[in-house]
Amino acid sequence: MMDIIKKIGSGSLVLQIVLGICAGVIVAMVAPDAAKSVNVLGQLFVKALKAVAPILVFVIVASSIANQKKGANTNMRSIITLYLVGTFMAALVAVVMSFVAPTTLTLVATDTSATPPSGIGEVLNTLLFKIVDNPINALASGNFIGILAWAIALGFFFQHAGETTKKVLSDVSEGVSGIVKLVIRFAPLGIFGLVANTVANTGFTALAGYSHLIMVLLVAMGIIALVVNPMIVWFTTKQNPYPLVFTCLKSSGITAFFTRSSAANIPVNMELCKRLDLHEDTYSVSIPLGATVNMGGAAITITVMTLAAVHTLGIQVDIATALLLSLIASVSACGASGVAGGSLLLIPLACSLFGVSNDVSMQVVAAGFIIGVIQDSAETALNSSTDVLFTAAADIAASPEKTVKSCTTASA
Repeated sequence: MMDIIKKIGSGSLVLQIVLGICAGVIVAMVAPDAAKSVNVLGQLFVKALKAVAPILVFVIVASSIANQKKGANTNMRSIITLYLVGTFMAALVAVVMSFVAPTTLTLVATDTSATPPSGIGEVLNTLLFKIVDNPINALASGNFIGILAWAIALGFFFQHAGETTKKVLSDVSEGVSGIVKLVIRFAPLGIFGLVANTVANTGFTALAGYSHLIMVLLVAMGIIALVVNPMIVWFTTKQNPYPLVFTCLKSSGITAFFTRSSAANIPVNMELCKRLDLHEDTYSVSIPLGATVNMGGAAITITVMTLAAVHTLGIQVDIATALLLSLIASVSACGASGVAGGSLLLIPLACSLFGVSNDVSMQVVAAGFIIGVIQDSAETALNSSTDVLFTAAADIAASPEKTVKSCTTASA
């Protein structure tokens, strides 16, 4: 029995996840009731990831900064630039796709009582108050902006602490990382439960009426993942980007697709960055930061859904307004983590640019919740995998001894 457990533990995690996906689909088709009951495996897995992620970010960021050598270059400016450029390019691609393949909606009665933000100022205001959140509350509520702020501040002050204190921080960081590795090994079982429950409950029949909208969203996200992001990485590293792109999509995107939570995928991304042999001082900050501000998928959702509402109402859009929408969608997407409901509840903010009433825009939000099983999954996969992709690109560009090939070989 122990030999079997060791073999499972040392096997390819991605292969085991693929087998879990296939098994989940089969169980859902053969025994739907049983499929719903195994959802507990998926919920336990997501809950475990969400539980460990705040502690992991807090400890590893504080430890990395406290133990950082003086003069170390963390490349954060380059990474933040890549995050912002990538998000804006995502919004632009979404605008182009919405004009190439215009989408109209059958508006539905809204079933959400949530109140969307009234403007970008409110979104940014929410984020600012999250920065000064009580650290205990930030850890308990998964407020990663607040967690980052406190961890960075403590890390800087711990730089002046004794070596014993720094060693304790480092040991705690290693301990939490060990727990993360243990949780991630259960990913195949967790994803099996999530897939089985999703297929058994939806069967995707409810999505048929929104097939065109889903296709526009998925094509736009595919163009970003497979064309635009590789171009950005090539421009940054001057190397063939696709080995790194596919590594990130395979090792980060798959789990993010099924967990549908950037926060839950932070431990997965941290582990992937470690396997890619990236600079820990860099990825310990850039990965949780990316989970809150690197939102290319959210920018696509906001833009496509907004223009779908505009086309449904027959409103004419000029190029200048479309560019302004791209900018608003990018800024809004960066603040999506500060709004309950994420990108969907930022749609009314973008719709207000075209004079679309709140009643109509909230019906568009309701349509978004219907397609959420696909939209949110693909959006999260794009967002989360891009966090690692851009972190790795900046690290490779700043380290002459590193190449895309050496990093991807190290992660295999």
